[in-house]
Amino acid sequence: MSGASGLSAGGALKAYALLVGTTLCWGGNAVLGKLAVGEISPMLLVSARWLGVMILVALFLRRGLVRDWPVLRRHLPFLAVMGATGFTSFNALFYIAAHTTTAVNIGILQGSIPIFVLIFAFALYRDRITALQLVGVLLTAVGVVVIASGGSLERLLALAIREGDFLMIAACAFYAAYAIGLRRRPNVSTLSLFSVMAGSAFLVSLPFTAVEAAMGALQWPTPLGWLVVGLVTLFPSFLAQIFFIQGVDIIGPARAGVFANLVPVFASILAVIVLGEAFQTFQGAALALVLGGIWMSERFKRAVPLPATMR
Repeated sequence: MSGASGLSAGGALKAYALLVGTTLCWGGNAVLGKLAVGEISPMLLVSARWLGVMILVALFLRRGLVRDWPVLRRHLPFLAVMGATGFTSFNALFYIAAHTTTAVNIGILQGSIPIFVLIFAFALYRDRITALQLVGVLLTAVGVVVIASGGSLERLLALAIREGDFLMIAACAFYAAYAIGLRRRPNVSTLSLFSVMAGSAFLVSLPFTAVEAAMGALQWPTPLGWLVVGLVTLFPSFLAQIFFIQGVDIIGPARAGVFANLVPVFASILAVIVLGEAFQTFQGAALALVLGGIWMSERFKRAVPLPATMR
């Protein structure tokens, strides 16, 4: 991995372009999740997404996977849990949440993931939290509460939180648990690791898709649903992973991590442009609180490795 020292201007610009592209893909996933509503059922979308990734892995990443397989095979149970937690559970809750909340809210609430990571790291590994990091956690928590309550004090006092916002918060907690679990990842290439976890995500999703069908809730994709499947597979699920890994290789994980703050920004902008969603004052205040909290937590943390695979 190359660090910042000796990095050319061209190399830095390439890294910035790759990382901006990554966060644009992840922010766009909120819009795609909203577009999927009524076009394909949530669990079928999850299964189709990871099946598509498996096809791409077989086409482009199989050599590295074969090379690393002897090591990966010894860690299959752990990797299966990781794929189920970070990929299947996160995405299932993500797409179900889209039925009852806005893409703007989904994007902003994703900004809580780094804070959940910070909290879980303290709870499980006693990672030190500075006073300013704690302020950052509180700011982000306030932003999440503002979103969940719709900016309404009455709704907050009555604990009337929309189901979709609650599911999105739960999804973020699942992804944070996955990110913490990456500390125990086997020593193989990140792409091979991603390939196995994506395969696990697909297999774990199948029983839930079967339950969805048994309940009569399965909806076969419409033409727009198939388009959403293709876009979700190619951009947030596959290309974003490749872009992120390359960006980290160029400028290092600490600097690359700052770009994650762009996800809620891009999600909000795309939701307004593509879906025509209104961007309300309380959402702007929540976005400022979430981004400010993340900035404080990141600015005053100790240098730790950033997970090399994201949503």
